[in-house]
Amino acid sequence: MKFIRFVAILTVPAMLLILSAEAPAYNPESLELLKKDVPAWNTMRSSTAAAIDLYKADLEDAHLDGANLSGAVLIRANLSGARLDGANMSGSNLAMSFIKKADMKGVDLSGSWLLKANMKSSWMANAKLGRSNLKGANLRWATLRGADLSDANLSNTILFETNFSDADLRGTNFQGATFLPNANLQGATLSARTILPSGEPADKGWCTRSGARFEQSSTTSNAAIQVPPVELPEESLSIKPSPAKGGQVTAGSREQELLFEDVGAWNRLRSSNPGMKVTLEKEKLDQARLKGADLKKAALAGSSFAGAMLDNANMTGANLNSADFRKADMKKACLAGANLRKANLDRAFLKEADLSGADLSEAMLYGATLSGANLSEAVLQGASLFDADLSGADLSGANLKGANIMDANFSRAIISSSTILPSGEDATRTWALLNRATFAP
Repeated sequence: MKFIRFVAILTVPAMLLILSAEAPAYNPESLELLKKDVPAWNTMRSSTAAAIDLYKADLEDAHLDGANLSGAVLIRANLSGARLDGANMSGSNLAMSFIKKADMKGVDLSGSWLLKANMKSSWMANAKLGRSNLKGANLRWATLRGADLSDANLSNTILFETNFSDADLRGTNFQGATFLPNANLQGATLSARTILPSGEPADKGWCTRSGARFEQSSTTSNAAIQVPPVELPEESLSIKPSPAKGGQVTAGSREQELLFEDVGAWNRLRSSNPGMKVTLEKEKLDQARLKGADLKKAALAGSSFAGAMLDNANMTGANLNSADFRKADMKKACLAGANLRKANLDRAFLKEADLSGADLSEAMLYGATLSGANLSEAVLQGASLFDADLSGADLSGANLKGANIMDANFSRAIISSSTILPSGEDATRTWALLNRATFAP
């Protein structure tokens, strides 16, 4: 399926500006039409065969009942809280989208690509999901009562207390899925072609124990789609060169998707393009699995990494101003020289992380684990370190002026004469002893 989109390239003295990488992927006027007038949107869709590009569109809490979104690119779109009852989303690409607590009764998602989508707590009673690929999706507390999931791929999904009562699960692939025993399968229909989390086919005994029905003979064939039915526009599929900047390139949309699909491949891409500019500002990356990701010097201001896995990630020199890292796992992450002003690191796990020279001014570090972390020469002015664990951390030369250190643990932390205390005064051996820290003149 082809997209029609015009990309502006403006040439000015000593500069080449390529706008498609930074501008919104969708037409803002079309997005407003969808939000404000679904019947008019549907009329527009029926009058043109052009594919719809809504990449990363913000449709949170939108009223989209009955909307025609078939064949749309909704990769990483935010549909949380949206009303989508009876919407036609068949053949759409919703990879890594956020669809939490959405109303989706009777929605048609047949043949759709929902790889790693977050559909937590969404209401999808009687939805059509036949042949859809939901690999790695989060379906915790989702309601799929009476839904058609025949031949769908639910491998590696999270199914804690998911409601599959009376659902059609013939030919569904649950291999590697977690918490299926905690899901409600009362009255659901499975077949000999249904694959259980263990990789074994379903049988009558398993179904009986789970309160489900078993169908020995079935026409299902585990035929979930294997590739996205619609992709990103061609001009976003490759990195954008900027010769005026000495060969610097900018990651296009497709390259950025690689970060979330395959961290190893992303790191290889960055290694082969060391000057590649990465801009992911104000992104919603909650729960993302980015262990070991190369994000050095990336522009990530205002992005949310709440609950994300960032162990060993390299964010050296990154702009993380006002970023949200609540409860993120960041063990041994490298944040040397990073801009973390006003960042929220509430209860983040930063054991043995490298924050040397980082700017953490006014950052929230309530209950954060910073044991063994390198905070030498870090700026922590006005930061909240209430109840933070700084045991064994290196705070030599760190600036703690105005910081809240109530109930913080400084045992075995390294304090030097160049460390500035919350009072604004230089640290002393006496202060170190009182806080069970080690003083290094």
